[in-house]
Amino acid sequence: MTTAPLAVLDRVTRRFGASVALDDVSLAIEPGVVLGLLGPNGAGKSTALSLLQGLRRPTSGTVSLFGGDPQHARSRAGLGSTPQQTALPPTLRVGETIDFIGAHFDDRMPTAQLADEFGLTVLLKRQNGALSGGQRRRLAVALAFVGRPRLVLLDEPTTGLDVDARRSLWDAVRRQHELGTTVVLTSHYLEEIEALAERVVVLGEGRVLVDDRLDAVLGVVDRRRVLLRTPHPEALAGVPGIDRRVDDDGLVVIDTADSDALIRELVLRGIPFSDLRVHGASLEEAFLALTAEPSA
Repeated sequence: MTTAPLAVLDRVTRRFGASVALDDVSLAIEPGVVLGLLGPNGAGKSTALSLLQGLRRPTSGTVSLFGGDPQHARSRAGLGSTPQQTALPPTLRVGETIDFIGAHFDDRMPTAQLADEFGLTVLLKRQNGALSGGQRRRLAVALAFVGRPRLVLLDEPTTGLDVDARRSLWDAVRRQHELGTTVVLTSHYLEEIEALAERVVVLGEGRVLVDDRLDAVLGVVDRRRVLLRTPHPEALAGVPGIDRRVDDDGLVVIDTADSDALIRELVLRGIPFSDLRVHGASLEEAFLALTAEPSA
């Protein structure tokens, strides 16, 4: 039995004057996934989300949300979102803000439960205007989930958060996904996409460059990262197959296209090494390689 997509962009083009933000983009968001939307600034990520939210209409092509027009309020009933910039009433308290937004939904998450899930319990009586930037961001992301939505769109959800707060928010998003929420997120933190996403769509110049599983996107780049320790790092000079080398307090980090050939060369040259580790390409390396290609 085939499950219908929750949202679809079908051959969508969106122009702003002479500028083309999206160029003949087709994308289907299936239920139950975490989809990471990647691309350099101006690639069309935020434009795609704004079309799904009904904030803009496509210049050509069609956009559907839960089978209807996203500009109709009924179609948006199962949608939650966090935009890049969120304005919160400064004099409302955090608990009052959650209650106000939650009142718009028939099946809302209780305020205490939502606050606990997103680390907001100690802030419930604090006014929004007294929150730090990171606290406001956490509240904005939490509000996207208050109505128990089927689909959530998160545009740069952890901007302004420190490392610990970012990872805590990732855990909360994972838990909501495990409960059945489909998530689409954009992020400048590539490690965020790598940590959360199962499927990755890479946009470049308004077009879809890649749409595939995370592991397949990582496999696009045939590169390996070799980490090792050697008492003679200077002996590595002139060893073929090293694309880049960084020496960091005894740890040598090498980028290479063929890790097996490189290791054989080290052995043949009698260069001693230990603590050998080999990693595949990071999402950042894959992303840079993909977006460096001219769009077709």
